Amino acid sequence: MRCLVTGATGYLGGRLVPRLLAEGHDVRCLVRDPGKLRDVPWVDQVEVVRGDVLDAPTLGPAMADVDVVHYLVHSLNGSDFADADRRAARNTAEAAERAGVGRIVYVGGLHPTGVELSPHLASRTEVGRTFLDSGVPTVVLQAAVIIGSGSASFEMLRYLTERLPVMVTPKWVHNRIQPIAVRDVLRYLVDAVDLPADLNRTFDIGGPDVLTYLDMMMGYARVAGLPKRRVLPVPFLTPRLSSHWVNVVTPVPRSIAAPLIESLVHEVVCREHDILDLLPGETTGYTRAVELALAKVKDGDVETRWSGASTPGVAAEPLPSDPDWSGGSIYTDDREVRAEASPERLWEVVEGIGGESGWYSFPLAWAVRGWLDRAVGGVGLRRGRRDPRRLNVGEALDWWRVEEIERGSLLRLRAEMKVPGLAWLELRVAPSAGGGSTYRQRAVFAPKGLAGHVYWWLVWPFHGVVFGGMVRNITRAALVKKG
Repeated sequence: MRCLVTGATGYLGGRLVPRLLAEGHDVRCLVRDPGKLRDVPWVDQVEVVRGDVLDAPTLGPAMADVDVVHYLVHSLNGSDFADADRRAARNTAEAAERAGVGRIVYVGGLHPTGVELSPHLASRTEVGRTFLDSGVPTVVLQAAVIIGSGSASFEMLRYLTERLPVMVTPKWVHNRIQPIAVRDVLRYLVDAVDLPADLNRTFDIGGPDVLTYLDMMMGYARVAGLPKRRVLPVPFLTPRLSSHWVNVVTPVPRSIAAPLIESLVHEVVCREHDILDLLPGETTGYTRAVELALAKVKDGDVETRWSGASTPGVAAEPLPSDPDWSGGSIYTDDREVRAEASPERLWEVVEGIGGESGWYSFPLAWAVRGWLDRAVGGVGLRRGRRDPRRLNVGEALDWWRVEEIERGSLLRLRAEMKVPGLAWLELRVAPSAGGGSTYRQRAVFAPKGLAGHVYWWLVWPFHGVVFGGMVRNITRAALVKKG
């Protein structure tokens, strides 16, 4: 069958595509920026089309000759997210009906009935209903917490448990949850292609274990070999306050943590298990799911990560290398040095920058800037990286996004921290005449308004320490690798 995957650059979509290919399906990926799939290992096996679920005219060509649409798009940012989700679902449903698509498959949120849902959970429920009422047979898979390496839910759980031997816990940690392993979600997404053609309904999906969030944290501690965690209940810690706490302790920013926690306020347990009658198979227990996820993290084999989705609107901004961009003044910090290490060794250091390796200069200054960014609602410095050695275009790297990579010679990063303007960091490696290599580093800042100019000059005195230190330490680290 021909499957159209929306959200192919996201956490589930990026894992679903290779599994559909392995089952012999033809896959088409709908993405706003095809360049973000350039480095994924399966890109040559799929058809990539440019489009946006919010731009209805682009959906017609994407839907042509499609049998199944896997809809894996969901907004988490902005005050108008519900309206964006609503319009995107309607656009997709109408385009699918016009094109004669045979089925829509959507992953929604498991939720209780008869209660007022959180805004994000209500939005996901509305999207599912839009597809079910569209006239196109639809399968809505309703899941609670997804446990898998790189998922936002798993990383929130992981960091809260690892960093807090004594946990201040709100009352919602005692609510029951039925988590599901990401491998089981992916199996259902793949096998849903072969469900009866006229099937149009929701399915609750979950693993075999019903736990509280506190049980999940204690279970994680046991699997990870951590001492038993101590719990201090605090009844007044609201979901909003909890999201701020998660923002401080984990890499997951408040914009993502808030909807996750708001969903945990509800007890989310499967009311039926009908999916197993149609798609029988073993489900993965919680302990095993954590073991698998931790093994992936330890081996540096994380396929996709929650941070892989781009910040909305950033991709359309001008490039620092574009000589015709309009925007007024540009400030730069350019540095160049010759290194004794070979270009290959120097590139290893450049591509391995960030995450656990850090930024090779003034760690305290980077940490403080990261904390300030988190305090004002930014992504901060703790998103880390998906793979410790290799970067792909479109991936998150701490508070940066990989905008361009020319393996062995260029790494260009676009800043996603909160700044009054646009910022990039370019790292270049080239062979040097007579042996060794040349390292060039360029920081670019395009200010927005007076605040942007003031910001640049306030941080300018630190550039010598931060950027100068980077040049010295990166080339020194490459020399150590040589040895």
